[in-house]
Amino acid sequence: MKLAYTMAPGRGDTDLVLHALACSIIEQGHRPVGTVQINTESDAGPCDMDVKILPDGGTIRISQALGRASRGCRLDPAALETAVGLVEAELFKGADCLIVNKFGKHEAEGRGFRPVIADALARDIPVLVGINRLNQDAFLDFVGGFATELVPELPVLEDWLSSEITGDAAAA
Repeated sequence: MKLAYTMAPGRGDTDLVLHALACSIIEQGHRPVGTVQINTESDAGPCDMDVKILPDGGTIRISQALGRASRGCRLDPAALETAVGLVEAELFKGADCLIVNKFGKHEAEGRGFRPVIADALARDIPVLVGINRLNQDAFLDFVGGFATELVPELPVLEDWLSSEITGDAAAA
């Protein structure tokens, strides 16, 4: 199965490495679809969370401004589902790989990008997913344990993805 995941230890580090990876493989002439997350600092509280739709789509704000005192989940479920729909449409157009910025709470509960991940795998399209420790068990349950864990280093991710795209996985 052409499926891997990565998780970086620092807050937002997985977002940074997946964004750099997407830029790199686009420069190499590949067509990734999916999302990469871009966080921007906010005066109103925690950072704003945006996702860029790959390969060349727009950016969608997936966080809600709930104020500094808020402790609840800031994810905007409707915005996330909009992103899912846009990625599904891009996948239908053809893709060299799928990058999903995070297997988060929505995915752990059976929603979000789960059907897109399954569709890509059914089409034999390589999939790379960012995860965090909180949702790691749910992700591994979802994929039945059939995923390769990759260290969150750009050269490692580039090598894995390139070998899976070209079908030279034995060399990786």
